[in-house]
Amino acid sequence: MYDNVLVATDGSSGTTETLAHAVSIARDNDALLHGLYVVDRRLVLAAEKETQDDVRHSLQEEGEVALDDIAVGGEEAGLEVETRMEEGIPHKLIVDYAESADIDLVVMGTHGRTGRDRVANLGSVTERVVESSPVPVLVVHID
Repeated sequence: MYDNVLVATDGSSGTTETLAHAVSIARDNDALLHGLYVVDRRLVLAAEKETQDDVRHSLQEEGEVALDDIAVGGEEAGLEVETRMEEGIPHKLIVDYAESADIDLVVMGTHGRTGRDRVANLGSVTERVVESSPVPVLVVHID
């Protein structure tokens, strides 16, 4: 039923639980596991001009760690894994990736960042993906 499973991550602590669900589904279906991290362009542009490069670099480093976690988790489960980092508006790029990579299921957490970062993200990325995704979205509840 699922040949390509996408786990979308923002690098927050809930990624571990979300990844466990994605790995289980991918393993049960002998699917390719995809990991996607989006550097939120809005956070970069909201920073002071002189700090934008530092903000972008920090988000990219966070993304590398998050994608490494996905790669290791998938490979330890015996899965083939593809990871990718993009820059843009997260919900749009997640939906675009789902379409272009022939994704059968998107797995995301109920929420990621909290506090100021959540306000800065201008709404729930997960909610927007659920509303616009052409494929099913599994939303994992994160405490």
